[in-house]
Formats: sequence, C-alpha cells, structure tokens
Amino acid sequence: MGDLFDSPDPPNPFYTAAAQTGSNVSTAVANANLNNVNQVTPQGSLSYDVTGNHSWQDPTTGATYNIPRFTATQTLSPMGQATFDQSQGAQYNLAALGNEQSSRLRQQFATPFSLAGAPAFGDPNTLKNAPQAQTTIGNAGTVARDFGQTGGQIGTTFGAAPDVTSTYQHGEDFSADRQRIEEGLMERLNPSLAIERNKYEQQLADQGIRPGSPAYENSMRNYSIQANDARLGVIGQGGAEQQRLSEMSRLAGEFGNKAQQQIYMQGKERGEFANTAQQQQYEQAFGRGQFANAAQQQDFSQQAARGTFNNAALAQNFGQAQTAFNATNAARQQYLNEQFAMRNQPINEISALLTGSQVAQPNFVNPNTSTVANTDVAGMINKNFDQQMSVSNQQSATANNIIGGLFGFAGGLGKGGFFN
Repeated sequence: MGDLFDSPDPPNPFYTAAAQTGSNVSTAVANANLNNVNQVTPQGSLSYDVTGNHSWQDPTTGATYNIPRFTATQTLSPMGQATFDQSQGAQYNLAALGNEQSSRLRQQFATPFSLAGAPAFGDPNTLKNAPQAQTTIGNAGTVARDFGQTGGQIGTTFGAAPDVTSTYQHGEDFSADRQRIEEGLMERLNPSLAIERNKYEQQLADQGIRPGSPAYENSMRNYSIQANDARLGVIGQGGAEQQRLSEMSRLAGEFGNKAQQQIYMQGKERGEFANTAQQQQYEQAFGRGQFANAAQQQDFSQQAARGTFNNAALAQNFGQAQTAFNATNAARQQYLNEQFAMRNQPINEISALLTGSQVAQPNFVNPNTSTVANTDVAGMINKNFDQQMSVSNQQSATANNIIGGLFGFAGGLGKGGFFN
C-alpha cells in the first residue's frame, strides 16, 4: 500500500536545460544550412562552405557542442575579374603618379600667395563726384485763366411789342347791329305785308270765299307762307350784315396781330444780332486765351526737353564712369581668378589621380529563407511532469476514499456487535 501514495519525482532542471540547449543548437545548425544559399549571377557567384567547427561549452550543464563555421566566398566572372585586375593596375599607376606630382606642391606652397601684380581697384570717388541731375525747369510763363473782354452780356429780351389781339371789337358779336337792321327792315316790310293781306282778303271776298271756309283757310295759309318767307329773308339779311361786320372786325384783329408779330420778329432779330456779336467777341477772346496757353505749353515743353537732355547727358557720363569702374574691378577679379586657378589646379589634378573608378560588384538577391522552429523540450518535460502529478494526485484521492470507506465500514461493524 505504500507505493500507492508515492508522487512522481520532479524533473532535474539541469537535465531539462541540457536537453533544451541541445535542441536549440541543433535547430540553429539546421537553419544555418538552410539559409546559406549559394548564388550564381552574370557578374559572379557567391558560395557558402563549412570550413571548420567552433567548440562551445554550456556554462549551466558543462556540455560541449561543436558548431560548424561557414565561409562566404565571392567569385567574379572571367570578364569581371579581368576588368577588376585592370582597374587595380590603373589605380596603382595613378596613385604612383599622384605621389610623384605631390612633391611639386611642397615647392608651390613654400611661395606665399601675393597680390603685388594685381590691377588696382576702381575708385568709387569718380562716381561720388558726378554732376547732379537738374531738378527744376526755367520760367515757362503764366497760364491764361480768363479770356479778357467777353463781349458783353447776352441779350435775354426782344424789347417792347404790342399785345396780341384775342377778340373782335373788344369782345362784341354785333347782335345789336343785327337787331337794329332787322327792326328797320321789318318796319318797312310789315306795312307792305299788311296791305298785301288786306288786298288778298278783299280778293277772296270778291270771289265769294268767306273767312272760316276751307278755301279761305288754304288761301290764307299760302299767304302766311309767303309772309314768313319775306320775314325770314329780312332775318337772313340781318345775319348777313352781322357776318359782314364780324368779318371786318376779324380782319382788323389779324392786321393788328401781324403788326405785333412784325414788331416781335424785329426785336428778336435785334437780340440775335447782339448775341451773335457777343458770341464772336467771346470766341475771339477764347482763341486769344488758347493761343497764350499754347505758347506757355510750348515754352514749358522746351524747358522740360532741355532739362531731360541735361539729365540724359549726366546719366550718360555717370554710366560711362560706372562702366570704367566695373571694368577695372572685373580686370582685378579676373587676375585673382587666374592666380587662384594656377595655385589650385595642381591640387585638383592630384586629387583626380588619387580618385579612381571602382569595379562594380555583383548584385546578389536575397534568397527565400526557411526557418526551423525550436522544439520546446523543457516545456514538454515540465508538462509531462504536471501530467504525472495530476495522475498521482487522482490516484491518491481514490486511495484515500477507499481507505476512508473501509474505516467507516469497520466502525459500523463494531457498533453492531460483531466484535463484542
């Protein structure tokens, strides 16, 4: 029964570490063999070879491991190797030539740089003392601001003219004259009409036609019509006389209006004549003002042209002086540049000789790499131990349950009298 309660022994950590380290070293060696891929290109090749082993001891366990050592060898193509050899030879020759020429620099640097023979600087005083530009223009006269005598005032009235006649005979229509003429004619006509009526009535009586009879009425109606026609003739004669008098009054009014129009036109023509004369005087004065201003403008333009000419001449003189100044400085700068070039050229030549072209190296691509994952040996050992412990704990619990049950059963028997 004693073996039933024994727990599994825990794994030895040193053994676990040794197993894990051995697995890691084996994985690393496998990855190195997988990833060191040989390459071949048109410019050359790259190869990896094992050229020895490196002995490494695990400080924890003391175990010793032989780790392979790789060597990468790069080989140019035949054409690239020939070019490389020629380039190396050329660089060697240029380096030797540069070494020979460098001895000349010692003599050159031994002589101090001197500006004794350089042209002189331009004198800025020649520009400072240039004549000043003209800033004013001479007297150009005064601009005319008025026309002098303007020719008098413009006429605004035509003088006095009679009023226009607007009515005939002070507004009368000659009705009274017509009435007077009609009454005069009626005074002469009415007695004649009365005599004619009497004669006509007597004639009807002589014929036996009595008043009130139809024949009498018809005959008297004809007489009345004739009498009315005579009276209407008198009225028409009066109207004709009224018309004649009205026409005479109208003609008199028209004559008066024509006379007034004639007077008005004469006054208007006198006013227009005066205004025309005033306009002529105004235009003459205006012309004199324009002439004076044109003369003043001409004088001003001439003064301005003279000032502009003087300033242009001064600017030309200044430009010539400035050109000479710039030419002097340019000559000095060119001299200095030539001296610097003569001093620096040997240095540049030697630097160019020492800088040779390099042969292009082959371009290798990055190969597809494969990696072998490390095996977790320590984890597997510990996990196995955990599983064993779990099984052991389960077995112990089962055994304890069985023993507890047996002791309980034994106690029950004692109380029942089996052992009494």
